[in-house]
Amino acid sequence: MSGTPQQPGLLSAWRFTVGMLTVFPVRIGTVDRAVAGRGMALAPFAGMSLGLVAAGVLLIVQYLSGSAPLAATLAVGTLAWLTRGLHLDGLADLADGLGSRAPSQRALDIMKQSDIGPFGVVTLIFTLLVQIVSIARVQTAAPHPAPLYGALALVAACTTGRLAATWACREGVPPARPDGLGALVAGAVRRSQAITTTAVSAAVLALAALSIHLWTGPAHFWTGSACPAVPDLWSAGKASVAVGPARLCEAIGVPASMLLVLVLSLTAGLAAAALLRRRAVRRLGGITGDVLGALVETATTVSLLVWVLL
Repeated sequence: MSGTPQQPGLLSAWRFTVGMLTVFPVRIGTVDRAVAGRGMALAPFAGMSLGLVAAGVLLIVQYLSGSAPLAATLAVGTLAWLTRGLHLDGLADLADGLGSRAPSQRALDIMKQSDIGPFGVVTLIFTLLVQIVSIARVQTAAPHPAPLYGALALVAACTTGRLAATWACREGVPPARPDGLGALVAGAVRRSQAITTTAVSAAVLALAALSIHLWTGPAHFWTGSACPAVPDLWSAGKASVAVGPARLCEAIGVPASMLLVLVLSLTAGLAAAALLRRRAVRRLGGITGDVLGALVETATTVSLLVWVLL
């Protein structure tokens, strides 16, 4: 009977997560800081769910049209719709607030305004373009079967983005305002919860990556035939050095190299979000709902960039 009271709390936390981070209508009910903390700890799994839906759109459109740019565009548009555009709005608002160079209170007032300034517009366009081009590039440049790698990259990036929100709500992070979403969730996630969520999320993504390898044929991936050809970086005189994905694949095998890319994409996304969070806390005095949205989009974008580069 001791575990009975925790179950409704966990269900309430998941409802809070879905209600706050997605477009799906759920009955949230009364939320205290304990529920909010659990909810933000569950945020990566909501991101994983959103990524799966967007990945489905990506694969279907890619199959029907044969156009990776079109598939990537509709997948990113699906994510924006599934989140009501709140994360993108937060990114634009934070860009306007930080770009104004105004005192903290004035910057917070700018972020609350309904219109979007030039900093916000440029940041939105840049971010969406990078996301679309990155997904399309993974779709076309990855070894066979390319669409599955694009789908995996998209799910991993969406998960990383929400992990950034989880870490931004950990103990010790203050709110910038006495009210609003930031005040409710700031400092509500225990460090142990954040670490556990990160480990579980990484394990699920790793299992998905290995499942792709097994489903498409282990022999294909272990022989090195899936390693992309990479031109010599330096060919002159007596030396010829080839670097990049080909050497990585040959050295450790494609499954291991894909797991490495997963880890690096997650790490890079969280690191970029941590830098932005640190800047926001110094500049604004803490986090707000807009800051959390900006962190989600930043971590997602950087994670996708790592997939393209590696």
